[in-house]
Amino acid sequence: MAKIIIIDDDVAICELVKVNLELQGYNCIYSTDPIRGFALVKQEQPNLVILDVMMGSVSGYDVAQKIRQTEQISKTPIIMLTALGELNNKLEGFNSGVDDYITKPFEIEELKARVLALLNRSGQEMPSLRVKEILSKGDITLIPESYCVQILDKKTQLTPIEFDILNVLMQHEGSMVSSKTLLKEVWGYGEDDDIDTIRVHITHLRAKINKISSEKNKYIKTIYGGGYRLLADGVEK
Repeated sequence: MAKIIIIDDDVAICELVKVNLELQGYNCIYSTDPIRGFALVKQEQPNLVILDVMMGSVSGYDVAQKIRQTEQISKTPIIMLTALGELNNKLEGFNSGVDDYITKPFEIEELKARVLALLNRSGQEMPSLRVKEILSKGDITLIPESYCVQILDKKTQLTPIEFDILNVLMQHEGSMVSSKTLLKEVWGYGEDDDIDTIRVHITHLRAKINKISSEKNKYIKTIYGGGYRLLADGVEK
């Protein structure tokens, strides 16, 4: 049974999420205080954390960063559940280390689907993302055991999500991959096009690739209104 910790200063939200997730078979604990919530995460070492942003002097961004900086819980999946829905809020959330971002008001069915997808990704990975062998196409090589990408003779470290996104793009090299396809293959859901989530991670991925590439934005192309296309040699065909 997966253990989930909810950290939100709104008791009603905590109770709503707890009751509905427990109906799905999860063991849920909540805290309305971010400092106590972080201590609870350290103590319980849950399978997943659901985290609000605006909680007084200590924000959800702060808690997410502390989780990522604490060795024994640094890999804990985090869903940020917040009323802050602007792109810059999502950027700050992903920069602080969260894995998924849901804005309030939210549909409980969507939350349950996101929880299940993230637990599947972190524990029993989707078969399409179980990359065991080095994958190489054109200038690009993916090294799964270290979550690294190598461009010609230079390497850089990726997050697991960035690695999975690049893997999906490489599997479809030369063809457009829609945002919906990326959501389905990387996060495990694809009912709605969460453009901001994809955009933030693609931006981070491009920035890392640019640092080891001879030319900026050479390999991942945006197909406006459609999705993204990987050019393994950096050349339009």
